[in-house]
Amino acid sequence: MPSIKNSNCWQIVFERFYLLNTIKKLANRIAQTKFAVRAINEGADLSAFKEKPTAKSFLGIFLICFSYIIGLPAVGFIGALSIYWNKPLLIIIGGPLLMVIAHLVFLAGMYLAGGKYVMVFFRWATRVTLEKLM
Repeated sequence: MPSIKNSNCWQIVFERFYLLNTIKKLANRIAQTKFAVRAINEGADLSAFKEKPTAKSFLGIFLICFSYIIGLPAVGFIGALSIYWNKPLLIIIGGPLLMVIAHLVFLAGMYLAGGKYVMVFFRWATRVTLEKLM
């Protein structure tokens, strides 16, 4: 059985303590920002998600989901086709083009869905995370 003197046990304990101490210091600094102070004081919650979304929000969420479908899976499919048809230009030109289109569709979806839900979620996540870390 190895002794404590010969093992790195104390080094591991020190590193974990140092990491936790650093995380708590970082959490305390973040908690001093205006955004975090408001999120904690107002008790940010997810009540905005209980409201029925508008048609514009639904379209935005659909576009966001659709952008994931036309992103990497479509590039993989185009890559497989370019190998199967022995046409390397298909993936060389089509891959980046599909990624640009996917990003534009994602941005359009974010615009239509609106920032309301994003900010509600980030405020809630900030409050919950800081309360657990502090």
